[in-house]
Amino acid sequence: MLPEVVLRPLYHRAAEQIALVFRDPLLRARITKVPGVKWSRTHGIWYVPLTRDSYSEVRNALGSYARVDTSELKQYLDQRRVQLSVNQGKKVSRVFHGIIQKFPLAEGNLRAYDRFEAMLRLMGYSRNTIRVYCNEFHLLLRLLKKVCVDDLRKEHLMSYLLWLMQKRNYSEIHIHTTVNALKFYFEKVLGRDREFYELPRPKKRETLPPVLSEQELVRMLNQVENLKHRCLLMTAYGAGLRVSELVQLRVGDIDSERMLIHVRLGKGKKDRMVPLSVKLLEVLRVYYRLYRPKEYLFEGAGGGPYSVRSAQIVLAGAKKRAGITKKGGIHSLRHSYATHLLEAGTDIRYIQAFLGHQSLATTMIYTHVSQVKIGSFTSPLDRLDL
Repeated sequence: MLPEVVLRPLYHRAAEQIALVFRDPLLRARITKVPGVKWSRTHGIWYVPLTRDSYSEVRNALGSYARVDTSELKQYLDQRRVQLSVNQGKKVSRVFHGIIQKFPLAEGNLRAYDRFEAMLRLMGYSRNTIRVYCNEFHLLLRLLKKVCVDDLRKEHLMSYLLWLMQKRNYSEIHIHTTVNALKFYFEKVLGRDREFYELPRPKKRETLPPVLSEQELVRMLNQVENLKHRCLLMTAYGAGLRVSELVQLRVGDIDSERMLIHVRLGKGKKDRMVPLSVKLLEVLRVYYRLYRPKEYLFEGAGGGPYSVRSAQIVLAGAKKRAGITKKGGIHSLRHSYATHLLEAGTDIRYIQAFLGHQSLATTMIYTHVSQVKIGSFTSPLDRLDL
């Protein structure tokens, strides 16, 4: 019988490796001939990088000299595939490697995750929603260990939600997202009855959005010397855009003839038209002549769309230089746009259309922060003859 070499996953020198485990000392001569093989003093083992090429080199070098057991490696790669999906293809770190080893998904739950992700894509959910839902579903699958997710009942899910709130300090909004993800699997993937629709949801906090005053906006924009950054912030505020919509704007979306901005595939994959500011158009024309963007209105250093993180950094820097301490990122400019439109007397139904809100109730939040309404009332204290 041929001696055996077991291929095992290994994390060493900040990277994934394939460990070559064997007992027969006569195999050492063959192992050392594998291209790229190295010896780890830390682990006392021979290893090669975890790549398809290295795997092929191992198989070719051992040939008919040994039986190669790949069961542990294949099991790890199945788990790794899910982990890479959850983390949007990011490099597997030592932490992720440990999670894969310590909390492997049961075979049935591996298939459940694949069905879950496939259905999200088939139904056309946005990349961000897929990422968030997969994260939440993946956490549940890891905790289940050998228990199949398909066997869970409603009371199990309710206990899980309570655990998330008490042990992991999930916020009300986070719990709502988790409920949506679980509902999607049991109702859309498994086709269960809509009893799962009745999963309890904690009452959301009714917080008011951060809004910058017109004076603060002027002060902030005057602190931005870089023309590209100034145009970026003016566009975000002047059109009330989400940051994802802002960085995806293309040159052709600016319709100067009709004085409109075409926002494509906003939230819910809906297009909408937003009025184009005269002042914004003037600045954008100067910006275009200087920067000559090819496809996206705001391009990154290496081409393609400007990154969301970079846009947020631009705003944070401008606020800091202007001495503005109010919280909020690019979305606060969208809130400011809506509030200032309302204060100027714009019909709230038009504001709803400009923002791309499906429900008018979502837009009504701005009536609570508008100075027009608040400023029209007098405190009863002011009526006292003191």
